[in-house]
Order: sequence, then structure tokens, then C-alpha cells
Amino acid sequence: MKDFDEYIKQGEPSQAEKAQFWQTAIGLQDVDGLKPSQYLLDTAKENIEGKITLDEVKYRINSYYKQQRKKGQTADNRSEEADKVSANITEILSEKTFVFSPAELTGIHRRLFTGVETMHVKIGKYRDYNITKSEWVLDNKTVFYASADTIAATLNYDFKEEKNFKYKGLNNRETVEHIVNFISGVWQIHAFGEGNTRTIAVFTIKYLRTFGFDVKNDMFAQHSWYFRNALVRANYNDYQNKIYATQEYLLKFFGNMLFGENSELKNRYLHVNFKKMELPVSNNAGGREIENVGEMSEKCRRDKNKLLN
Repeated sequence: MKDFDEYIKQGEPSQAEKAQFWQTAIGLQDVDGLKPSQYLLDTAKENIEGKITLDEVKYRINSYYKQQRKKGQTADNRSEEADKVSANITEILSEKTFVFSPAELTGIHRRLFTGVETMHVKIGKYRDYNITKSEWVLDNKTVFYASADTIAATLNYDFKEEKNFKYKGLNNRETVEHIVNFISGVWQIHAFGEGNTRTIAVFTIKYLRTFGFDVKNDMFAQHSWYFRNALVRANYNDYQNKIYATQEYLLKFFGNMLFGENSELKNRYLHVNFKKMELPVSNNAGGREIENVGEMSEKCRRDKNKLLN
């Protein structure tokens, strides 16, 4: 019985791992400009310290927002989404499970947004409408995403090609370059109407683990907006203006995360007109947007650091 108990304990994440999972989960909310509540931060800290389970965290968060509504208080829907998705991401990252398939991707999306009443899309379902997204990094232009009626077929094709690819003989860097190319392509398909990047990030972390990589999740915690902008730049061409899709920025992100490199990850470097922009950041509209992103990221970092104090 003692040996069995020890076996069960080995499946439990350490306190440091729990902290890292929570940091990643909270940091990823930055992708959509969401900020978790102080209540979530305090509750997450109790989970990290082993005082409560993840199930108890989720129960408390649900009860917290139900009580707000019963009291007639206006709930902060954006904080509610950030709190619930953060808890769901932490739960998924804590599990040592993964199957390489489109079903895994849709399953992650479904689990991420289960219980999030503010979601206006079907969770765990492909979008059934076409989309464009105005991107700051593209000077308000958009990436071309997959047509709604081709999502399933395109995803199946990409997953099949990746599954059949032979990694044997590649060094670690070549392996990562190929994985990055695959992940970038799946992101461009943009299978889900909302929460696509957060879903891709969680899928990527779990996929990289299957290769034996030591994934430093704090990269997603600290640079989630950079990660999204890098995905945008990897899928955007404007040949008329000599702007070409490049994986340079994604490879810098993954180089820092997996190989301990020290590339400077500044969002303004990814802007298509970066060379024309003044340094330091000017006070024009674009400059203010950059500064606000910096402030938002710094605030998220301060919040995440509270979990470790």
C-alpha cells in the first residue's frame, strides 16, 4: 500500500510546477487583454501552497461570481472569463495526458471555456463564419484566415502531414523549427471564433512535452502578447510593400523558451513599420498603444509574482 501511495503522489505537480502553471495560465489572458481578479490570485496561491485542490479553486470561483449576481452586483465579465479560463488552463497543464489529433485541439478549447458564460461562440466547435481581425502589429490590416467551410479538412490535412513527418536525424533546433512551422499553420486556420491563441498555446506546450523538451512556461506568462504578434507576422504577406511572412520572431520566442537564448522580445520590433517608427516610443496613437501594452504586461507580471511571495 505504501508503494502505491508513493506512485499516486508522483503524479502530483510540485509546488514550483503549480506556480509555473498558474503563471502561464494567468499570463495567457494578456493575449486578449484580460486581467484576473485579486480573488483568483489569492485562491491560486492557496492551491500552490497545497491548501486546496484545483476542483476547490473552480468551485470557489463559480460561487464567487454567483454570489455577486445574487447580491445584484454587476459582475466583471472579463475578469470572470480570465479567472475561469486561468483555472482551466492550470488544470490541463497539470495533467500528463496528450493525443496528437484535431480532437485534442478542440477538446482543449472546450475545456478552457467550459463554465464561461460570457463566451459568445460554441466551445469546442469550429467556427461557422468567416473572420478578419484588425492587427496593431500589421498597422490595422488582417491575416487571411481559413474559410469556415474548409477548417475541418485543412486541420485534418495539417495534422496528417505532421504526424507522418520523420523527425529522426534532426537536431533539437531543426525539430523546433518544424514544430513552429506546424503550429503557425494551425494558428492561421483559426479554427475557433474566440480563444484560438490561448488554445494553441496550451496545445503547443503539451505537444512540446511529448518530444522531451523542458518547456519553460514562464515565457508564455511573460510574453504571451509577443507570441501572438509573432504568429501574426508568420502568416502575413504584403508583397507590394515588401513585407513577407517570417518565422524569425517565433523562433526567437522558442529559442528563449527551450534553449535558454536571450533574444530581446519587444512587441514594437514586430510592427510592419518598425524601422519608420521613432525611438523611444512617441506619443502618437500607435506609440500609446505600445506603451499601454507594456504597462498591461508589467501589471500582469506583478500580479503573477504575488503567487510566489
